[in-house]
Amino acid sequence: MEAQFEVEALIEHEYLVRAQAEGEVIESRFRVDPGALEQLELEGADERQVVRQTAVFLAAHQPVIDFPPMLDLADVIASYDDYPEQLRLQLAAESD
Repeated sequence: MEAQFEVEALIEHEYLVRAQAEGEVIESRFRVDPGALEQLELEGADERQVVRQTAVFLAAHQPVIDFPPMLDLADVIASYDDYPEQLRLQLAAESD
C-alpha cells in the first residue's frame, strides 16, 4: 500500500511531512530551496505539491520510517539521478 502523506507549511520554503508507517506517525521536515526548484526546472511550481511528490518518490526508494528528520531537496537531487525526471512526470500526471 502506498503511503499517504500530509504536507503542512511551516515557514517559507519549509514543510512538515507526516505519514503512517509501521504503526507510528513519521514526521520529516522538507526544505525547498528556490535554487533547487530552478535546478529542477520547476520555478513557480506549487512547493507543497513538489514536497508531496518528493515524499512519494522517496517512499518508492526507501522505507518511510527511514526518512531523515530534515531533508533538503538539493540532497535528493544529488542522491537520485532519476529524481528530476520522475518528479516532473509525477507532477504532470497529478495535474491531468
